[in-house]
Parts: sequence; C-alpha cells; structure tokens
Amino acid sequence: MDSKLLNMLVCPVTKGPLRTNADKTELISRSARLAYPVRDGIPIMLEDQARPLTDNEIDALGSTIDAG
Repeated sequence: MDSKLLNMLVCPVTKGPLRTNADKTELISRSARLAYPVRDGIPIMLEDQARPLTDNEIDALGSTIDAG
C-alpha cells in the first residue's frame, strides 16, 4: 500500500491512526481494536468488514506492526 495513502487514512470508527500489519493484508486500528482488510491493494474501510482484534493481538502489536 502506498505510504502517502496510508498517512491520509484514519479509522472510520475512532478517527485514529492506522498501521499495516506485517504482511500488509490488514490495516490495524489499535484504538478501535479492529483490523480492516486490504484486498488487491484496496483497503476495505467498513466497520462491518473489520475483524475484532484479540487481547493477545493487541499485546503483540509492537512487534508485528509496520509503521507504513
């Protein structure tokens, strides 16, 4: 995903920042505890398409999230 686009996107629920996961298949909102899918390079920014993050995933974010 283009880093310029990522810098413009915010979580639609909290308006907080988003980060890509390690394999760049999801955009992570730590504040909403949601992972938005990225399909064919297109972020799907719909709350009903997002996956809730588990407590273990939240705890592990520091080591698995790419800053962009």
